[in-house]
Amino acid sequence: MLQIGAGLLAVALTSCTAATGPAPSTSSSGDVQAAPSKTFNFGTPSMPLGLDPALTSDSESYRITRQVMEGLVGVDPATGQPTPLLATSWSQGSDGLSYDFTLRSKVTFQDGTAFDAAAVCTNFNRWFNFPATVRQQVQAIPFESVFKYFADEAPLSIYKSCKAVSTDHVQINLAKPFTGFLQALTLPAFAMSSPKAMADGKADILDQKLTGQPASSYAAHPVGTGPYAFTSWGKDSITLTSYKGYWGNRGQIETVNFIPFDYPQTELQALLAGKIDGYDLVTAGTFDQLVKKGMQIVQRDPFSVMYLGINQSVAPLDKLEVRQAIEMAIDKDTLIHKFFIDNTAPASQFVPPKLSGFNNNAPSLGYDPDKAKQLLAKAGYKGEEIKFYYPLNVTRAYMPTPEKIYAEISAELTAVGLNIKPVPVPWDQGYLQKVQSPGDHGLHLLGLNGSYSDPDNFVSTLFGENNGEFGYSDPQVFSKIDRARGLPDGSDRNSQYQTINNQIAATVPAVPIAFPISALALSDRVEKYPASPVLNEVFTNVRLKS
Repeated sequence: MLQIGAGLLAVALTSCTAATGPAPSTSSSGDVQAAPSKTFNFGTPSMPLGLDPALTSDSESYRITRQVMEGLVGVDPATGQPTPLLATSWSQGSDGLSYDFTLRSKVTFQDGTAFDAAAVCTNFNRWFNFPATVRQQVQAIPFESVFKYFADEAPLSIYKSCKAVSTDHVQINLAKPFTGFLQALTLPAFAMSSPKAMADGKADILDQKLTGQPASSYAAHPVGTGPYAFTSWGKDSITLTSYKGYWGNRGQIETVNFIPFDYPQTELQALLAGKIDGYDLVTAGTFDQLVKKGMQIVQRDPFSVMYLGINQSVAPLDKLEVRQAIEMAIDKDTLIHKFFIDNTAPASQFVPPKLSGFNNNAPSLGYDPDKAKQLLAKAGYKGEEIKFYYPLNVTRAYMPTPEKIYAEISAELTAVGLNIKPVPVPWDQGYLQKVQSPGDHGLHLLGLNGSYSDPDNFVSTLFGENNGEFGYSDPQVFSKIDRARGLPDGSDRNSQYQTINNQIAATVPAVPIAFPISALALSDRVEKYPASPVLNEVFTNVRLKS
């Protein structure tokens, strides 16, 4: 059975200035729930890079931590609006700088300690005060992407303070208005960890390696308030178990096993053999096979962008004409036809088309290899070697079969006269860290899966400040992004993001390739799966046949 669509997020989310709607019920049907008893085996394209969500931007890490941990604010699956989770309601101060949250009562972390306002502030203060040693070891810390600066540069940070007003009442104060604040809190990076577990696991001492990344003991054994407690991390699987003390609906599933597979074909074979009940990131090459075998395919609405990153700090990529030539050498339509699921759209910007701020008239140089050759000659390019990094043994929602995508793009770049040196890096051997840090990477394949419904999630995350990924520095763009973040929803904010998109596109810090469609494959045992464009897929909402 083929199921199309997973429910688009709202085009633009409105700010919440008063109490929200009712809290989620403890039963989706209103009936008394039986204790969970089923096992759900789910195939993933790789192991997570760590399970401390505050120190990762890895979607496979988030897939697991979403089961274990919860934030103050959730996402309504139908509208994309912020919805109560650990906070049952909230209000915004008249100055737009303070947010008061009423917390759900009688909630405990999986280690038995209480969730309360003090725990909320412990988490916020930890993120704000990440030591320099941690920030040097981890690239792209989500707190910095959203709030811009840490405590050692407090006057520049959007975040100001957290105040525990009472046990069940917490106030978050900002230094300047931030329209996307509530949406940003839906990020899995801002889920609540047990203060005791973080202290016991020395969460800010990254003296271990998990899947090739620096990590703490806590990152190998997270503790939250979610419906599943972490049980074990083995060589071939990660296991979670239903948390008996969970405040909400525990669903049907007692045990979840996440089982990684290096290749899409092996995932397909495991599904057909009944070894797993489903897997994510169906590729174009296996789509037809699944349909012929009668497997369910559930497609998500597009909410990610794949791009070719360009590091301007590496010559000759510091020259605009060379970057423009690279864009004009790439045949996006051919790439999409060969390697992406049908209905994937080519991208000319980094904001997906369903979000406010998307610019229908964003400048695009188009595919023109002859003009690319002319631009390289104009730039004085003499065949200098350009290192092209790409990941091995991984599939992402924004990047199916990266080895094949690399081969196609590399051939197109070589055809216009560029001297490309391949640099393959296994995903689990620090690929993200290598391409997001300052270094010799000239070109690289990557993408961004949207986590909340606001253009800031894409524009600010990628281009809101100097970073080692692109070697990009445009104070005017940084200033415009900073201003847009504080504008109220409406035409002015939308126009500002459209202008920002134009300015980014004109300087080609990266080449947006596609807004990919991603899909899951499920066995007939699965009656319902909560597919979400932002990957907010908690397994208490999975329904299995009896």
